[in-house]
Amino acid sequence: MGKAAAARKLASAAAYGGGGLSVLGAGLYGVLTAEAKLARKTIGPMIEHPPPDSTGWYGRGRPAPAVRIALLGDSSAAGYGVERVEQTPGAVLASGVAEHADRRVYLRDFAVVGARSSDLEDQITRALPMHPDVAVILIGANDVTHVMPPSTSVRHLAEGVRRLKEAGVAVVVGTCPDLGTIKPIAPPLKQVARAWSRRLAAAQTIAVIEEGGRTVSLGSILGPEFAAAPALLFGPDQFHPSAEGYRSLAGVMVPSVLAAVGVIEPDEKSLESLRGEGVLPISDAAIRAVQVPGTELDGTEVGGSRRGVRGLWVELRHRRRRPDSAEETPDESDEQATDDVESAEASEEPAEPLDD
Repeated sequence: MGKAAAARKLASAAAYGGGGLSVLGAGLYGVLTAEAKLARKTIGPMIEHPPPDSTGWYGRGRPAPAVRIALLGDSSAAGYGVERVEQTPGAVLASGVAEHADRRVYLRDFAVVGARSSDLEDQITRALPMHPDVAVILIGANDVTHVMPPSTSVRHLAEGVRRLKEAGVAVVVGTCPDLGTIKPIAPPLKQVARAWSRRLAAAQTIAVIEEGGRTVSLGSILGPEFAAAPALLFGPDQFHPSAEGYRSLAGVMVPSVLAAVGVIEPDEKSLESLRGEGVLPISDAAIRAVQVPGTELDGTEVGGSRRGVRGLWVELRHRRRRPDSAEETPDESDEQATDDVESAEASEEPAEPLDD
């Protein structure tokens, strides 16, 4: 079975609790269409001004070499709805990596509000010249709301991850969140949105790991945190996260980004079975990840082989959340550091990799 076929099969299995859009009758489709219009009316029109740009230097006074991060994706990466740059996911992510890695961080924000997986190609083309150490991708929600077939979404994401890996870039993908948690979406549209989101997240997981990246499941947008405090963690439109919500979303990505660049706590070197960690076939691992937000999956080897009789071997981890860092505003005045990055961008060879 090919990669795309395996992704489709697993994605279908992951959409438990309902048949998804493929079994909708004409009458139910009409109900869903009406509910979708009502949900959009509740959410309201898009804010015209873009979110603050989180591009810049973080970790003032910390040593070199800098960790170079390219942030790609949609509004969940851009920080739609926040007013201050230090509230954006990029600033939260970069501040956390800088503190816990004790390195300067240069983050460049390529995310676009409203982007779909098909828009990643252009974002990656713009990101590659900076020779990032790691690319962080948050994508998928708009694929669901615009009814893009999961197979199409997966193909675009897989092609993007392949390009980045071929350029020597580590890749961390936050998979599609569970849109069934969004308050303005009423049943039965809520159940369909949940099934489609989980299907896409499972398919994204397979595609990313096949291409050598790692994934972090966002699931029900960090699960019980949002369910317990929707007024705090959702923005005024009840669809996009608030500043506190973006802090939670970015915070769950920080440990995996640190691991991707080789900064791993001693107690995370080994898998802990008591915490539900282990080595599994990718099908089992992806289904578990869809159900448990914050689960990290990364390819591994068993007996010197990446594949077993049931497909790729995958490490499933629940990395410990790092203490929240004080969010910084990006610094644009580090002239020597900027010169270093510009020199790397002008060079045909990538800059030296980050040392442990």
